[in-house]
Amino acid sequence: MLFAMLTGCATAPPPQAPVHLVWPAPPLTTRIEFVRSITSDENLGRDTTFDEELLNFLSGIKPPPNRIVEPMGLAVSDDGDRLYVSDIAQGAVFAFDFPQKSFTKIGSTERLAQPVGLALDAQENLYVVEQQKKGISVFDRAGNRLRFITDASLERPSGIAIDAVRGKLYVADTSHTKSKNHTVKVFNLDGQLLGEIGHEKGNAPGQFKFPTYLTLDAQGNLYVTDTLNARVQAFDPDGNYLKSFGQRGDGWGMFDTAKGVAVDSFGNVYVADSTWSNVQIFNQKGQVLLFFGGRGPIPGMLKNPTAVVIDKKNQIYVADFLNHRVDMYRLVNTTSTDSFLNPVADNRGGAPMGAKSSK
Repeated sequence: MLFAMLTGCATAPPPQAPVHLVWPAPPLTTRIEFVRSITSDENLGRDTTFDEELLNFLSGIKPPPNRIVEPMGLAVSDDGDRLYVSDIAQGAVFAFDFPQKSFTKIGSTERLAQPVGLALDAQENLYVVEQQKKGISVFDRAGNRLRFITDASLERPSGIAIDAVRGKLYVADTSHTKSKNHTVKVFNLDGQLLGEIGHEKGNAPGQFKFPTYLTLDAQGNLYVTDTLNARVQAFDPDGNYLKSFGQRGDGWGMFDTAKGVAVDSFGNVYVADSTWSNVQIFNQKGQVLLFFGGRGPIPGMLKNPTAVVIDKKNQIYVADFLNHRVDMYRLVNTTSTDSFLNPVADNRGGAPMGAKSSK
């Protein structure tokens, strides 16, 4: 219905009032609002509004050069000023510095070998999983290569997360169908392998079947998207299993292909589902609060999202794989108390962050 309404605007005058995608829909309190899409270095010159992006989509304007093609990994600086995007098709990492309006393409002179996961350390050195090389390349702020981290046990690394406080580097080893090595490897920041989480492939607590993306909360707990087990698992800083949430299905709080995972300032966990093309938000108890996105080409909608990252201002970035862009959202009108479910919010046990809805 929404798409039909929008396509009808192609021959009509632009609407007078601004158009914004928000979740949940009015009259419920807005919790997530779409801000903008990031597609190329042209986005540094000016901030395109939702209306401009929408009109460009409807009028069929071709994308600018040097644009994102297949985003797989995201990282954002502590101050939220710089966004890093790995593009597996371009064999590069795009670095956007928004205040300085500068753009760097790491891999423009030496193509990266299937870059996937990204992470930043305390000095904002960039760690890039090069899946084809079975390791992690480290670059400084200027894009100079510093070192390469690997181990003979790595088979198909994908996601990555850094615990700067404890000096740990976590790498999800997605591995292969016939392999039993579906684990999360733990390195120190010098590249020495310290151990692993997961051991053999399986669906028991603490086991994985194709782990993909990783994130850490403020306490150093590790969250792993256990993709083919259709769940997220959490571990403490020592690697001990804490909890899991999610199961396979198309209902509220369920997954088909869980990918990117991130944590906001309230400790809520955001999980992108590539198949459902949305992002679901869970509280620390694993209770689902809200989802946003939904499948579609217009700015703010998603097509097979991969990575998710959240800065300290609760600005949310989602790698929108088949729409060839990164979509930016913002958490609004929300406090820590909104992470708790209110059983009388609606007759389906709804959540303060938004009413339940089908995907």
